[in-house]
Order: sequence, then structure tokens, then C-alpha cells
Amino acid sequence: MTSNIYLSQLFKEAVKYPTARLIIGHNHPSGDPEPSPADLIFTQRMIECGELMGIELLDHIIVGQDCFISLRETTHLFDEK
Repeated sequence: MTSNIYLSQLFKEAVKYPTARLIIGHNHPSGDPEPSPADLIFTQRMIECGELMGIELLDHIIVGQDCFISLRETTHLFDEK
């Protein structure tokens, strides 16, 4: 089961408000919160788009059966360049 969401949809909502920072999250119905390659690509694109728009992506949380994963804590995607 997959769900597609576009960056433009998320940022369209974010710019409706005086948003400076954003946290996104989703669940994995399989119960395994390990990020997929698509999750990592999507997160990288969110970070890049946010930088262009002046909206910092603070984290991307993936929820599983009895646990969750913070991509900020478990990947290098959020490391400063």
C-alpha cells in the first residue's frame, strides 16, 4: 500500500500561516518504521524546498506498530552543509 503526496501540497498548507518550521510524519501500515528509499528522497526534497521558501524542516517522523523513527536522529539528511 502506498500513498502519494506532493511537496507542493505540504508547502501550500505551510504558507497559509506564518510558518518558519515544519515537522512532518506518516505511518507505515506494515508496522516497521524503517525508512524506505522513497521516504529518504522525499525528506531530502522537503529539506531543499523548505530552504528555498525559508521554512525549516525540523524532522520527519515515521510511526510503526509500537515505535517510531526520527529521520533527524537516524540519518545525515539534516546535517548542515
